[in-house]
Amino acid sequence: MSPEQPPPPDVRILECREEVHGDAVLRILNAVIAGSTAVYDYSPRTTDNLRDWFTGKRAGRFPVIGAVDAAGALLGFATYGPFRAFPAYKYTVEHSVHVRADCRGLGIGTALMRRLIAIAIEQEYHTLVGVIDAANDASISFHRRLGFTPCGTIREVGFKFGRWLDVALYQLVLATPSTPVDG
Repeated sequence: MSPEQPPPPDVRILECREEVHGDAVLRILNAVIAGSTAVYDYSPRTTDNLRDWFTGKRAGRFPVIGAVDAAGALLGFATYGPFRAFPAYKYTVEHSVHVRADCRGLGIGTALMRRLIAIAIEQEYHTLVGVIDAANDASISFHRRLGFTPCGTIREVGFKFGRWLDVALYQLVLATPSTPVDG
């Protein structure tokens, strides 16, 4: 990973808790859904969706981490979950990171991803996969700076805002797990 601008000194990375950060997670995510192709969804998420999402993350032991300022306001969040449902993919996770629009470019996404990568290593995952809208140059550059490499493009798999969307796949291969096993 190349050196990046560190986040502002008053920003802390911590575990997100639904009861504390849930409303802010919804605001950030719903702004991304409504205004970008970073998430291929049409409808805003609801508090019921969020409750189920947090429940699923806890059940799968998948982290949900956030960047907060000195006042405790959530500036962004990151998580990962299963890449595919088949057992042989158990060492691979698909991640997402979302930063409030007014906080982008400050090193917050990088700090979140560095912590997420460290957690993936602690949990002995082997590969992180980013599924990125192929026209999202900022996200592609962001992932490349963190050491992710391109591993393919799937053409016209999404349709949003009246146009077909391609996804670019990026991966970061880790040295873990120490002893991978079948089954």
